[in-house]
Amino acid sequence: MAFKTTKNFILGAIVAAASVTGIAYAAGGGVESDYKMEHPDWSFNGPFGKYDMVAAQRGYKVYREVCASCHSLKYVAFRHLGDKGAPFYLADFENPNDNPYVKNFAADWTIEDIDNETGDVIERPGITADYFPPIFPNDAAARASNGGAIPPDLSSMVKARNNGADYVYNLMLAYGSPIPKGVEITPGLHWNPVMDGGKIAMAAPLSEGLVDYDPVEINDHGELKTIAAPEATVEQMSHDLVQFLAWSADPKMEQRKSVGLMTLIYLIILSLLLFLSYKRVWRNVKH
Repeated sequence: MAFKTTKNFILGAIVAAASVTGIAYAAGGGVESDYKMEHPDWSFNGPFGKYDMVAAQRGYKVYREVCASCHSLKYVAFRHLGDKGAPFYLADFENPNDNPYVKNFAADWTIEDIDNETGDVIERPGITADYFPPIFPNDAAARASNGGAIPPDLSSMVKARNNGADYVYNLMLAYGSPIPKGVEITPGLHWNPVMDGGKIAMAAPLSEGLVDYDPVEINDHGELKTIAAPEATVEQMSHDLVQFLAWSADPKMEQRKSVGLMTLIYLIILSLLLFLSYKRVWRNVKH
């Protein structure tokens, strides 16, 4: 028992050291890789961080055209895309159900519903009140289509993982890394050193130029400006996808940070007033 505990402690120390030095370590299989973890300076990090909404808009496009073939987004409703602090928020449409972008996105999906007259299952275009639909009808169908693995829902992926933003970003980039000696990849699996155990059922989802980015128009203090579409490299698409998934995992982050900052300012002012009141009340009292 003592030997097993010591062994687990040593293994944990190795994994921790690898994460600090930036070396990917396939923890489940005890295999070290030469892949160096990248740690981008995400715009949403820190107490004053905000989402890069233009990147998040592109990230939705990556999700819709690539990830949505297997991965659901079940905790997000279409109307959430147009909420304040969301990628497609428009000040002219405070009610996200009126947002033309949101309406178009919803209509682009097919939703299963029940016919109120016959009780039959029907299909209809999505509406803003709908949540993103499941990709597969059940777990058995998901396994059958993905080599026995169930693709995880991506709604909270960035929050579900420790350093989730870096994890998702590096998972996309690490495909194609050299397979260490002694590691055998069975048919249906792929080598990815960022994945626990180093083996993953998902093939590399991104490739150069896979998504056609469009220029984006933004309102800069009343003046419309056009942001040119970047080149759709794997790094760019991965970055944009993370921005979108970070928002889906924590859609109220910006509002929460804003409220927190105002609360902090209020407490500082209150503390100062209390201190000055204390000094005034007790100024003629000897201590």
